[in-house]
Amino acid sequence: MIAVVGHADLAPWTLALLEEELRARLARCAEAGRTGLVRVGQGLPVVFGRAAKHAGLAMVAVVPTLNRVPALLRGPDRLAAGELLLLSEQVRLVDYDPADRDACVRADERLLRACARVVAIWDGTAFNGHDTTAHLVAYARSHGIDVEVLWPDGAERVPGLREEAP
Repeated sequence: MIAVVGHADLAPWTLALLEEELRARLARCAEAGRTGLVRVGQGLPVVFGRAAKHAGLAMVAVVPTLNRVPALLRGPDRLAAGELLLLSEQVRLVDYDPADRDACVRADERLLRACARVVAIWDGTAFNGHDTTAHLVAYARSHGIDVEVLWPDGAERVPGLREEAP
C-alpha cells in the first residue's frame, strides 16, 4: 500500500499543483498493483483520492469509528469523506477519535505500518507540536517504510488556514 501524509494548511493553488504531480507518481504505483490508503478528511486526502482515481490506483478510505459506530466528523471533513468514499474501492473502519490530535497521530502511525511507501507533502519544517508531518516522516523512515518527499515549485502553506489534523 501507499499512503500520503502532509501539511493540513496547504494553499488552494498548492493542492491543485499536487493533484497534477501525484497523478504521474500514482500511475506508476497502479501499474505495480499497489493500493492507495488515505484517512478521510479535507484538503490533501481528497487531492490524493482524485489523483489516485485518475491514475487508476485502487483506493482504501479509512473512516474513524467510536464504539464501532462511524465517528462524527466536522463539517468540511464530513463533505470530504463523502467524496473519498465515492473514489474508493474499499472502506476500512479504524477506532479513533477524529477530534483528538493524539488519537489521529496514533491512527496514522498504525496505518503507515501497513504501507510499503509514503508520499510526504512536506516543506521540511520540523515538528512543532501542531503539524505532525515531520513526525510521520520520521516515524515511517524509522520503520523502514520508503518515503518520497514532494514539495513542488510554487507550493505554499497558509498559516492559520486549518489546525493540523494529520
